[in-house]
Amino acid sequence: MPTTQSSRPEVQTLLAGLAMGESPRWHEDRLWFSDWGAQQIVAVDLDGNSESVVRVPFGLPFCIDWLPDGRLLVVSGREGLLLRREPDGSLAAHADLTGLSGNAWNEIVVDGSGNAYVNTSGIIALVTPEGSVRQVADGGAFPNGMAVTPDNSTLILAESYAKRLSAFDIKTDGSLSNRRVWADLQGGVPDGICLDAENAVWYADVPNKRCVRVREGGEVLQTVELDRGCFACMLGGVGNGTLFVIAAEWRGMDHILEVARARTGQVMTIEAPAPGVGWP
Repeated sequence: MPTTQSSRPEVQTLLAGLAMGESPRWHEDRLWFSDWGAQQIVAVDLDGNSESVVRVPFGLPFCIDWLPDGRLLVVSGREGLLLRREPDGSLAAHADLTGLSGNAWNEIVVDGSGNAYVNTSGIIALVTPEGSVRQVADGGAFPNGMAVTPDNSTLILAESYAKRLSAFDIKTDGSLSNRRVWADLQGGVPDGICLDAENAVWYADVPNKRCVRVREGGEVLQTVELDRGCFACMLGGVGNGTLFVIAAEWRGMDHILEVARARTGQVMTIEAPAPGVGWP
């Protein structure tokens, strides 16, 4: 049974001064994330030593994940491109998403077979390891974070405007079916999400300035309150037992440039009750 925790956990700041962070991923003993407000991908270790690993000279690198062969994928959202980092460090076009939607593309998750799911307003696209693209879901109410269960059988989607987590069955060809409500969040506004070994989901919540752990059905197991909006979360660190939260002040899209210039973004850490599993 998932562990319910009501005591206030200790929150520590690992890194500060970010323009606008998103998409944390634990990879090769460091936390990687997109500081899209600064057009770069950053990696930070558990001692707070950070490195700008990739700079995207055009567009905004919204979200990231890895192919099974170790190559990094970057969602260049406004350009509708999925970029791939080659072994020599160069960026190549992995897939062109503009044929499915002209809206800015957002989140990505790569499952255990190398299929990449990328979303934008209302739809989810599947990008195969070879780079072919097709739509596999629609009707999402501002789709945001996504996660895939360890057995590759289920994709969970955060729908920010609907204030819920939805789930899909993943077919052998990567198609999605059997859409259902995984959790009604009762006012929660989910952004980035991750899964843990007790079948619970952590979701980041920007307007409510918190990160929340829920089980299927919507029962709240733990809430971490912060002093700024929480954009995304990821379990990693030693034994995948640390929750990393990307947070920043948020004043709405009309003020995005001034928020980025203020550099209020932070990476915060909290000891988690269960380790991370699945993808990302």
